[in-house]
Amino acid sequence: MPLEFRAIGKEFPGVKALEDVSFAVGEGSVHALMGENGAGKSTLLKILSGAYRADSGQIFLNGQSVSFATPVAALEAGVAVIYQELHLVPEMTVAENLFLGHYPAAGGWIKRSELRQRAVEIIGRIGEQIDPDMKVGSLSLAQRQMVEIGKALSRNAQVIAFDEPTSALSAREVERLFEIIADLRLQGKIILYVSHRMDEIFRVCDALTVLRDGKHIETFKSLEGVQPGVIVERMVGRTIDDIWGYRPRAQGEVIFDAKDITGPGLAAPQDIQVRAGEIVGIFGLVGAGRTELLKALYRGVPGCGGQIEIAGKPVRAGQPRDSIAAGIALCPEDRKKEGIVGLRSVLENTNLSARRNHALGGVVIDERWERSNAQTQVDKLRVRTPSLQQPIGLLSGGNQQKVILGRWLSESVQVLLLDEPTRGIDVGAKREIYELMYALAETGVGIIMVSSELPEVLGVSDRILVMRQGKLVAEVRREDATEAGVLALALPVAEEAA
Repeated sequence: MPLEFRAIGKEFPGVKALEDVSFAVGEGSVHALMGENGAGKSTLLKILSGAYRADSGQIFLNGQSVSFATPVAALEAGVAVIYQELHLVPEMTVAENLFLGHYPAAGGWIKRSELRQRAVEIIGRIGEQIDPDMKVGSLSLAQRQMVEIGKALSRNAQVIAFDEPTSALSAREVERLFEIIADLRLQGKIILYVSHRMDEIFRVCDALTVLRDGKHIETFKSLEGVQPGVIVERMVGRTIDDIWGYRPRAQGEVIFDAKDITGPGLAAPQDIQVRAGEIVGIFGLVGAGRTELLKALYRGVPGCGGQIEIAGKPVRAGQPRDSIAAGIALCPEDRKKEGIVGLRSVLENTNLSARRNHALGGVVIDERWERSNAQTQVDKLRVRTPSLQQPIGLLSGGNQQKVILGRWLSESVQVLLLDEPTRGIDVGAKREIYELMYALAETGVGIIMVSSELPEVLGVSDRILVMRQGKLVAEVRREDATEAGVLALALPVAEEAA
C-alpha cells in the first residue's frame, strides 16, 4: 500500500494517546478515520504531518519508511493535513496564505503577478468567488475553510488528510468539496478523511478505520453492506439506540424575553421568548443570520439594540459583561477564535469568567477556589486532560467545548446560548453534551441552540425556530417537525432569492 501505519505509539504525560496502531491506505482511495474525541485521530494526523514524533512504530510512504521532523518537511514530501482548527494568517492576503512557504520568487523577491495568477487558479478549483487580495481575517469561517483546502491543492500533495472539512461549510460548499475529493481520487491521491458525519463517510469514502482510546479497533476495507450502527458500536464500545436521548420535562414561565432585537446581519428587529427549562432550536441555512442573532442577544458585537428581560427583570443594554452578570452565557461557534485562550491552561480557561466573583478582596485570585472549581467541572463533564495545567489548545475539540461549558457552569446561568455546540464532536461526546443540556434544562435554565445539523435540531429541541435571510420566519412544535418541512421553511422563496 502507498501509505501504511505500522504499530504507531505515542504517549503524553499521563495519557497513552496511541498504542500499536496499524492500517494501510490505498492509492486513489478515500479512507475514513473515525473515533470519539480523544480516540487518537488528531494525534495520528499530527504524527503524519510532522507536528509530533511517534514514540514507536513506522510510517511507510510508497514503500519507504518516512519520519518528518517538521510540518514543512512533510509538505515538501507531499503530505498535507487540513485541520479542523484552521492554520491561516489573518493579516495576510488569500493569495499569500495559499502559497505560504512556497511563493513564486526570483532574486529573493516574490513575483506578485504570478502569485496572484496562481491564486486565482486555485480559487477557481475550489469553486469560490474570493478576491485573492482580501485579508483572510475578513473572510467568513466557511471561506477560510475553503482557503485551507486550497493550500493543500497549491502543494499538489500526494497524501491529503481532511480533519472535519465540512464543519463550517454550506451545502453548496460541501458539494464542491466532494467534487474536489472525487477529482483527487481520480488523480490517484491518497486521502484520509476524518469526520463524525456518518452520511458523509458513506458518500465519499471507500474504506474506514475505527480508533478507540488510542487503539486500532477495526478496519473496514469496504463500506458496502456495513450498517452505521455497527460503526458507532465500534467507536464507543456500546450500542447507542437513540443518539439524541431526548428527555421531556416540565417548563416554567418565560425566563428570557427579547423584543425588537437588532444587530449586524439581521434584516429586521427580532422577537424571541424562552421558557424556564425549554430548549429552543434555531435552524437555517448558512448565511441565514443564526450566529448574528445569538451575538445580538448576547450583546457580543457593537451596534446591537432591543430590550431583553430575564425573569421579568430588564437587562442593561451594554456589553457581554452585562449579559453575563444577568445570567446570559454564550458558547460561540468558532471555539478557537472566540471561545478559548489556546495557550492558557484548562484551569485558567474554566475560571476565566467566574474568578471575578471569588477574588480575595476583589483583586487577588483565589487559587484554592480556582483549583477546586476547575477540578469539579473537569470531573463533572468528564474532560479528558492529563492535568488542569494542560494548555487547552492541545485538547480535542470536544474536550475544549466541555471546558467552555464548565466555565459557564461556574456562573449562575439562567439562559444558555449554544452556537453549533457539537461541531466537530464525535457521537459519544455529542451524547454527553445533550445529556448536559437536558440536565441544565431540568434545573430551569432556558437554552437556545443553533445547529447546522437538522436531525440534531429536531432531536433535542422542544421547539424549533427557522431563520431565513436574516429573519425568524417560522416556529414549529417538536411533535409537528419533520426534516422536509423544516428545510422547506429554511429555503429562500422566489422573491427573496431574486
